[in-house]
Amino acid sequence: MTEAAVMTLDQYCPDLEDWPERWKFDEHDIAPGQAIVEFFKPFLQWLPGTNLSIKTLHRHRDHLWLLGGELIRQRYDDPKLKKMPTHKAFGLLIEEEGGPLIWPRISETEQNAFDATCRKLYKYLNSDQRSG
Repeated sequence: MTEAAVMTLDQYCPDLEDWPERWKFDEHDIAPGQAIVEFFKPFLQWLPGTNLSIKTLHRHRDHLWLLGGELIRQRYDDPKLKKMPTHKAFGLLIEEEGGPLIWPRISETEQNAFDATCRKLYKYLNSDQRSG
């Protein structure tokens, strides 16, 4: 068992409840931000039991923060996305191959690492691991 396997969500993601505030452009973004956090929580709780190193666990956490912020940003560009429930919006953003291109642009290496997290989330969301 790795050290990360026994970490709690509060230990490796102590600022999770602050994410909506950090993502917001205005006060209307807080409620969707909170819905995004709730959407991420089961995956974040599942990750420590997957034999990842602490460094990898933190990388996935950081990429989820980036993904949540990207959804908040894209809601301003796409009125349909703004009206969608969180799970449906993420269904449009992530896929088997990865996630959205991040803006402002990040390096190709960073985008590839971000895509790896999105693939892991996609696989989790489309598997039976969510219930077990």
